[in-house]
Amino acid sequence: MPLRDGVDPTRLVIAEEEAGRTLGEVLEARFPGTAEYVAAESAAGCVLGSDGAPLGPGSVLAARQAVWMYRELPDEIDVPFAMPVLFQDERIVVVDKPHFLATMPRGARVVQSALVRLRRELDEPLLSPAHRLDRLTAGVLLFTRDPAVRGPYQQLFATGAARKEYAALAPLRADLELPTVVESRIEKTPGIMRAYEVDGPVNARSRVALESEVPDGRGGTVGRYRLRPETGKTHQLRLHMAGLGVPILGDPLYPEPRDFVDGDFSDPLRLLARTLAFTDPLDGTEREFVSRRELVAVDSADQYIGKPDSAS
Repeated sequence: MPLRDGVDPTRLVIAEEEAGRTLGEVLEARFPGTAEYVAAESAAGCVLGSDGAPLGPGSVLAARQAVWMYRELPDEIDVPFAMPVLFQDERIVVVDKPHFLATMPRGARVVQSALVRLRRELDEPLLSPAHRLDRLTAGVLLFTRDPAVRGPYQQLFATGAARKEYAALAPLRADLELPTVVESRIEKTPGIMRAYEVDGPVNARSRVALESEVPDGRGGTVGRYRLRPETGKTHQLRLHMAGLGVPILGDPLYPEPRDFVDGDFSDPLRLLARTLAFTDPLDGTEREFVSRRELVAVDSADQYIGKPDSAS
């Protein structure tokens, strides 16, 4: 099935315990309140089985059967920040992702993702990210245009060949000796938002340096840090900074979770993927892309909204 307005179709696999039930029954059990939507999609021929044959609400399903359909898009909070294109050629597109925008569709965030936005803006259904940034992290994000070249660019990140530098704003500690290298073992359980450090062989390594002191908007100062991750574990920089006693400003998860309101953009995570550099895997060209965004310490939606969009 082709993309629909930048969004991939969804593949559902029927479980053993669902065998013998109708499509309408299975989908209503999985996604309550979708009966009307499923009926309309089926009538339009937009629900297909593994063999490509159309399915209706009364179709009886078999175990391990695949069902292809377009998800009913959730009501999403608009992320009102631009995503400028930093570079593009016949193979790649590099953007300056804003905070609060997911890289890929996930859960309640589908249209409000960098992938769907870019597919719509460029009218290119084959675009795919070569790596990911956390939803709360801003900065340089690379997409490939052609599935034939996707693998080599993804391998840059899988093997650590891509050189990444981040900027972060965090408190200052007079007793913290910098620069330093932080090493730990990080694990992440699916379905749980926070990652955590455990005993065991090191799988996460970050270089941390203090670049300067900047005003915090309240008469004091905070640190502007340069972070160079040598591995790419989930929330690695956030965990390592919190472990040093200088948690990144605006972090809702580390060192301890705090309440936040979805759609409140006044206190972004002050973490920016500032530079991405690598040797192009196809032609050997040395490439480097730099974010145009700035990190601002002051908690203010006006401050945040104004800064990154001024470079677009």
